[in-house]
Amino acid sequence: MSDLSRLRSEGDLNISPRRARWQAASLDAGTRALLDEDARYFVHQALSTPCLNALRACAGAYVEDLQGRRYLDFHGNYVHQVGFANPEVIAAIKAQLDELSFCPRRYTNRAAVALARRLAALAPGDLTKVLFCPSGTGAIGIALKLARVATGRHKTISMWDSFHGASLDAISVGGEEIFRGGAGPLLPGTEHVPPPDPYRCVWGCHARGGCDLACARYIEYVLDKEGDVAAVVAETVRSTPSIPHPEFWQTVRRACDRHGTLLILDEIPTALGRTGTMFACEQFGVVPDVLVIGKGLGGGILPLAAVIARTGLDVAPDRALGHYTHEKNPVACAAALATLAYIEEHGLLRRARELGDRALARLRSMQAAHPLIGDVRGLGLLLGAELVRDRATRERAVDEAEAVMYAALARGLSLKVTMGNILTLAPPLVIAREELDRALDILDESLAEVERGA
Repeated sequence: MSDLSRLRSEGDLNISPRRARWQAASLDAGTRALLDEDARYFVHQALSTPCLNALRACAGAYVEDLQGRRYLDFHGNYVHQVGFANPEVIAAIKAQLDELSFCPRRYTNRAAVALARRLAALAPGDLTKVLFCPSGTGAIGIALKLARVATGRHKTISMWDSFHGASLDAISVGGEEIFRGGAGPLLPGTEHVPPPDPYRCVWGCHARGGCDLACARYIEYVLDKEGDVAAVVAETVRSTPSIPHPEFWQTVRRACDRHGTLLILDEIPTALGRTGTMFACEQFGVVPDVLVIGKGLGGGILPLAAVIARTGLDVAPDRALGHYTHEKNPVACAAALATLAYIEEHGLLRRARELGDRALARLRSMQAAHPLIGDVRGLGLLLGAELVRDRATRERAVDEAEAVMYAALARGLSLKVTMGNILTLAPPLVIAREELDRALDILDESLAEVERGA
């Protein structure tokens, strides 16, 4: 890929010429004026400001722009498991505002305790100890500090191409050029390994007939050579998505246990039903030492993240691991409780599995019809189609993927492009079957348009 393409790992870029052409053709004077004002006051950065468009409303599976156009949102920053503006979450927030709107540090409150108790009950194994903070990035920082205190070590093993947040500690364990490049010295001891990616495995597993866990064995090798690693830090399922072999995490779990290394799994975008189970690690029959969740925890309205650790890691009573002003914000906790209740009461885990199977089958039929699609994969309602210029060489179809994204946007579907060429689809778990089918129709039409060179 070109240098610019390397920066597209986490999404489409606002410095792309295609972005400018789409805006010139699609936005009216009022929208452009607001975008200009936004750009005047916000610091510019390649994944946001200057922005794509401006919104005036969101509800369910849709966002609506200032011009009244509605888009099925299959991106949503992964916060919309229960849909945008979920009325039960909003009602819980309003009720909590009338009861207790803020809880200073050093105090607790019923909503915070109830949420911690609920997460401890839902989490697998002995993950029973909780800390809250306002962001997933902050929660990753807490997990890293906890690993250092608990093990007396500082080294980590994480994965190239991973994303764990944008702060210096998070980009140190992260693996994306757009965040790490030019940032200067990062945390010491942050070793990186290739991610489990069956379609683009650096060990060439596809040429050997499929994954044979060479990636997991390499983590074992590094753990053995380093000898004093505090934690393996990784996304259970990368949001591209890239889905590991069923035995991958069990192999890594055993290796961590042999070396006294903690396993920290980042499920900030994938927990809370996205993959068809409450936590993605349940899909692999593995229990980490520390589980990090966030994004949708606040119901798609309020920022909230959580670190859920096994009982034996409650070992830092004399340290400040988090110390966040909104550590036990009762309003955010009320939103999270309502979110968890909604997921369970409306059967969203089963719904994610059923609709995910339906969508994956449709994507496979598209793959047969569209030469651009080199691979499709999915787990629940986390789905992806990787576009290539040649199925034999697997050359990334970067420009074509961006063209498909804007063609879909023009038809009313918002999706994310990751790694420059992967169409990533993450609809809300509440999406109606008819809405899902319509979105996939739009994707089909957009692929056809780009293949025709229209």
